[in-house]
Amino acid sequence: MAGNIRLEVVTPEKIVVSEDAQIVVSPGALGEFGVLIGHTPFLTTLKVGIVKYKDASGVERYVFVNGGFAEALPDKVTILTQSAERRRDINLERAKTAYERAMERMAHQKGEDIDFVRARAALQRALHRLRLAETRR
Repeated sequence: MAGNIRLEVVTPEKIVVSEDAQIVVSPGALGEFGVLIGHTPFLTTLKVGIVKYKDASGVERYVFVNGGFAEALPDKVTILTQSAERRRDINLERAKTAYERAMERMAHQKGEDIDFVRARAALQRALHRLRLAETRR
């Protein structure tokens, strides 16, 4: 089916993406899924990861999402997430610092009062942001 679907990636602070896309691929909690125009409606949770989409002109775009929810409708995909960044907006040095801090916390978790689940989540976020930022170089 030819045509574009509307993609919106929204955080509590702002709209990160609001544009037409040929296809949207998202990191669903149960696995990656793709949405084209005319898709059957559904609602799902997202894990931390990268939303990939081809814009209306066919250029691949990437957005880091910190988990959340996705609603797919026949003409629109809405992603609600706590935080999101387009690849071009990720600060590589900040991503490296976050990764190093997360690795340090994971390495020193024994014997200290560290929340392992939070430390692992921080490491996952840092890894995804770092990988995405480095792919543009």
